[in-house]
Amino acid sequence: MTFSPDYSNILQVLKNKKPERLPLYEHHIDLPFISRYLGKEIGLQGDKTEDYREYYRNIVGFWKKMTYDAFDYEAAICDIYPGHGAIMGGRPGPIQTRDDFDRYPFDEIPELFWRTYKPHLDAIRDVLPTGMKAYGGCGYGIFESSQDLVGFEPLCLMQFLDPDLFRDLFRKIGDLYVTLWSEMIRNYSDIFVFFRMGDDLGYKTSTMLDPETIRTHILPQYRRIIDPVHASGKKFLLHSCGCIFNIMDDIIELGIDAKHSNEDQIAPFERWIELYGDRIGLFGGIDVNTLCLKSSEDVYREVLEKGTEYRRKARGYGLGSGNSIPEYVPVEGYEAMIDAVKEIRRREIQKS
Repeated sequence: MTFSPDYSNILQVLKNKKPERLPLYEHHIDLPFISRYLGKEIGLQGDKTEDYREYYRNIVGFWKKMTYDAFDYEAAICDIYPGHGAIMGGRPGPIQTRDDFDRYPFDEIPELFWRTYKPHLDAIRDVLPTGMKAYGGCGYGIFESSQDLVGFEPLCLMQFLDPDLFRDLFRKIGDLYVTLWSEMIRNYSDIFVFFRMGDDLGYKTSTMLDPETIRTHILPQYRRIIDPVHASGKKFLLHSCGCIFNIMDDIIELGIDAKHSNEDQIAPFERWIELYGDRIGLFGGIDVNTLCLKSSEDVYREVLEKGTEYRRKARGYGLGSGNSIPEYVPVEGYEAMIDAVKEIRRREIQKS
């Protein structure tokens, strides 16, 4: 079957409607995986305009070859923070005290952000194939920024030792995000089919912070992003890992249009459909462990069965891994997932 990308399919999921063709979705596919799949090293080879274009021709070309209607791109906020790295663990971030907070160069970050990411965004605009767009926007979420600027353990202590600083930190991050997102929406809405924030609020058994803390300090900052996204005519997806069922109703009330990230060890994907499928679109459903640990034949059979069932049960649904495709995922397992989706599409065409 000849494949032509059509981003309207994945957009239908954000509208919580059944797309004409089952769309594939991934939060991210690691560059080393793409290189391994293609059998050649993919990387940015210079800093000239054509270097960026060639880089994204390769990236977007891979996603199109795999029959995605859109691909992910996020301009990673945390990666350009002065003193970045605490989010990876092992050390505190640059803000530990009120003096650190007052001295931190928040005002310099927008200029640094756009100097870093404008060449990427412009190149994507130049090379997008007909019918294909990106999804994403400004990478990393409100909570993740707080972890990078402070560190998770110091952040938990700050909540009790200096609650005013804890409060002011989240408000300041919100101010920064409004500045960055406003310009992203204003200048690059044309290349994004929808906008997305990734912010891992949970782990295996619960949220990373107390639910009431999230409701008080984090979710109000989400609203400051979601509202202008919707005002621009775009839809909004939240990617959040972990067990966040105890705050999902609060998150949905903010106006998110779709949710991604799910792990079988937390809950079967059917639970997400049962609880939220009538209100928001849902992506994922195939556990990363399935792709890594099962034979390609078993992956194919499982994806064929589950994908067919999820598409029947959910209003808006796009299939993919429950998280992302990191470097270590076997090519054979990933290919089996893609082939099963192609078979689901083929069977639906035969029935129509």
